[in-house]
Amino acid sequence: MKNGTIWYDNHGETIQAHGGAIIQYNEVYYWYGEHKGKPNIPGKQAVPLIGVSCYSSPDLIHWEYEGLALSAVPNDPDSPLAPDHICERPKVLYCEKTDTFVMWMHLDNPARTYAGAGVAIADDPRGPFTFLSSMKPNRLDSRDMTLFQDSDGTVYLVHAANYNRTLYFSSLTDDYTALTGLTFPVLIDQYREAPAIMKKDGTYYMISSGCTGWSPNSALYAEADYLIGPWKLIDNPCEGPNYRQTFGGQSTYIFYVNDQPHLMLDHWNAEHLQDSGYSILPITFDHNLLTVRWQNEFMPLASVNRNEEIRK
Repeated sequence: MKNGTIWYDNHGETIQAHGGAIIQYNEVYYWYGEHKGKPNIPGKQAVPLIGVSCYSSPDLIHWEYEGLALSAVPNDPDSPLAPDHICERPKVLYCEKTDTFVMWMHLDNPARTYAGAGVAIADDPRGPFTFLSSMKPNRLDSRDMTLFQDSDGTVYLVHAANYNRTLYFSSLTDDYTALTGLTFPVLIDQYREAPAIMKKDGTYYMISSGCTGWSPNSALYAEADYLIGPWKLIDNPCEGPNYRQTFGGQSTYIFYVNDQPHLMLDHWNAEHLQDSGYSILPITFDHNLLTVRWQNEFMPLASVNRNEEIRK
């Protein structure tokens, strides 16, 4: 899997899983993301809403398309999933308490003035997911978002609000389908989006992007001893060619391979979104500094072995 390029499934078709996440369940990896497999709408940097794709893989290299986990609703113009609406940044977690898979996503109207979040559930990781509701979390707008599960099991919707000025952590109920009402801001007035979060040795880390639309910019990472903060912006974690523009990509999600964290990147092609590419890069810690080094290829086993050598 060559980083920074279009990736293909087992049948030679372009993988359409943008802005998404990879989870592992029963020794199988599932990759969810925006299906952008249609030409751009004339004159716009957007495609009609198709839905959220699901791919499965035993090894993170060979991907089988499982279909649309969540589909657009073509016959209801008032649906949040109508083809002229926006569904972005889908993230999925397995809820052990209810034995269900829960998907959260950013939802918006064609003018991008709604800025809300939606939730859907399924009994099978491949779907189909049943859409439950859309809302403005705790009466806040919600744009780029992710899900983060803390070590105590609490799950948070992490979303850009106040027109991307500030990121908010909003806790979810035990079934992951609703908000508890607890919410708190971090990185206030820093204009960050595309958050990806992890925890290591009691410290929280967040990689995020600046707000430059489809154009790449310099990633920054922040760290905190407590989730509620204070969060401190540290530095650009990237090392390698084009590191000042996050290798031409944008952060999407952090997932683990045998306890090794990996950062997912989208490489957006704004004029032809269906041809956007991907990168997956291992996260390492050098002298306690979070580092994301460029690799030409995503080799999950090789990156895990390399990290083991570093720790030794």
